[in-house]
Amino acid sequence: MNTDIENLFEDRVIGHPAGLFVLFFTEMWERFSFYGMRILLVLFLTAPILSDNPGWEWPREHALALIGTYASLLYLTPIIGGWIADKITGYRIAVVIGCLIMTLGHAAMALETTMTFYIGLALLVIGTGFFKPNITSIISEMYKGKESKKDGAYTIFYMGVNAGAFFGMMLCGYLAENYGWSWGFGLAGIFMFLGMLQFWLAGSLFGSIGAKPSKVYEVELPQNINEESPAEEQKTNVDDKLNPFTMLDKVLIVLSSIGGLLYLFNDPLEKIGGKSLAPFEIGGMNGSNIIVLAALVLFLILLVTRISRYIPIVRDRIIAVSIFGVFTVFFFAFFEQSLGSMTLFARDYTNRTLVGNSALIFKIVDALLTTIPLIIITWVLFLLSKKTFSRIGLSNIILAIAFIGIWYLVIFRLVNKFSEPGNEIEATWFGILNSFFIITLAPLFSRWWESKYNPSAAMKYGIGLILLGIGFAVLSYGASDIPSGAKTASVSIIFLILAYLFHTMGELCLSPVGLSYLSKLVPPRMIGFMFGVWYLAIAVGQKAAGTMGGMIDKISEQYSLGTFFLIFTLIPIGVGFISIVLNPVLKKLMHGVR
Repeated sequence: MNTDIENLFEDRVIGHPAGLFVLFFTEMWERFSFYGMRILLVLFLTAPILSDNPGWEWPREHALALIGTYASLLYLTPIIGGWIADKITGYRIAVVIGCLIMTLGHAAMALETTMTFYIGLALLVIGTGFFKPNITSIISEMYKGKESKKDGAYTIFYMGVNAGAFFGMMLCGYLAENYGWSWGFGLAGIFMFLGMLQFWLAGSLFGSIGAKPSKVYEVELPQNINEESPAEEQKTNVDDKLNPFTMLDKVLIVLSSIGGLLYLFNDPLEKIGGKSLAPFEIGGMNGSNIIVLAALVLFLILLVTRISRYIPIVRDRIIAVSIFGVFTVFFFAFFEQSLGSMTLFARDYTNRTLVGNSALIFKIVDALLTTIPLIIITWVLFLLSKKTFSRIGLSNIILAIAFIGIWYLVIFRLVNKFSEPGNEIEATWFGILNSFFIITLAPLFSRWWESKYNPSAAMKYGIGLILLGIGFAVLSYGASDIPSGAKTASVSIIFLILAYLFHTMGELCLSPVGLSYLSKLVPPRMIGFMFGVWYLAIAVGQKAAGTMGGMIDKISEQYSLGTFFLIFTLIPIGVGFISIVLNPVLKKLMHGVR
């Protein structure tokens, strides 16, 4: 393995092995397809049947119930996909399988029939399960023994995530809103397929890295995991041996998982199809809610009983992680409104038509936002080809074809935009703001975390949640003049832009922190389980986002749209202050871990 790692580091691009940039582009195309399709979902499902670009005209509550379940499952299947890769396929084969399944999923959705739409969503959930955990595991193997360069590698890799999301939402959204939904869904599938091909054809570059299942599954995070002194490590290992998973633990895991999955599937089935997998009531509460509450109780019993069997220091640290997990649920329940209610606000309540000088300024800014990052990424592709063409020439050619396609679509879009007398911004365009703000603001926040003013974890969570609430406060103010029950309005685009800015700053405070502290606080035997718990927290947040976003019609009709966003303002800010107040308690529970 060491020989393969050294061979990888012989061919370097910007100081890192060429293989990292193969993974960069694979991740970029996967995120292109993922975000490009995701931003279309709520618009397609709720678009009127009788329109220039007909959709399915679902009620918003129904659309967001389905999207919430879909988004939730995307964070659960990687737990299984990581296990399969570890035990059976290896990481690289798992990534190829995931890409292929997701390509088929996009192709199915492009057909726009009811059956193929649901099949497509199912395939995307399964494919993500294979892809998501295993491409980062390849990076882990690549940088074994070279941990000092790992942070830089993940920074580059993270740029691939955001570049893919940026161009996916822009181009898939443009084609879908202007030429038809099938064009958007289909384009996502095309680039997913090209991403798979370039990765598969570059396999020889990696040697045995990621090719064979490892004996011990390592959950890879963008930080060094459990860096302890030999004495601490020995102490933790002894503690782990004394705390194996019991039969009761396994039964509780199975029962709580079944209950949670039943609720995830039943919620959209009950709202959309009028059928229930739990057709009973107790005390006025329907069967689905009873089952999910029972699953929650069983899971809490599992968590409490397992944590209680650890020594006090380890127990306290896991309790701290669990509290952060609760804050994570709240954050994603509100942050992921970008997938639902904020996209609907962009389409139905925002004045997206610009004229005169404002239209020209927007076109110039939009062109610069699009072309400058693409020029930089194309330059990276050129550097990669110079280093690797003799070894993986066919992979480079596939990658070049993908970039020719991207450049063609970008130029095609810009030419059409500049030929119009005014400018109508697509509703999907606002989704790119999160990626743009992450790319521009991440270095500033990174320097903040490295300075002497670096806040504690609880303070970061609190600041992140408060910034999230402030973003919704901006939307609430912008929507304050919209009358109750209004289905359309013309609010200035500045309110959505500012909301995405505050939300992204909140994400930069909170999102990287959780996994970092999980890796530092949890003992080795527990890390796989707690990593699953962390994904579960995000999954719960995703489902809650769909459920709460689905209330937009009821609240806006009974009160106002401004009130709807005011609720989304007050709760995150309140939870943020709770996190800040708990800072001394959490510091004590963490026992010196920073």
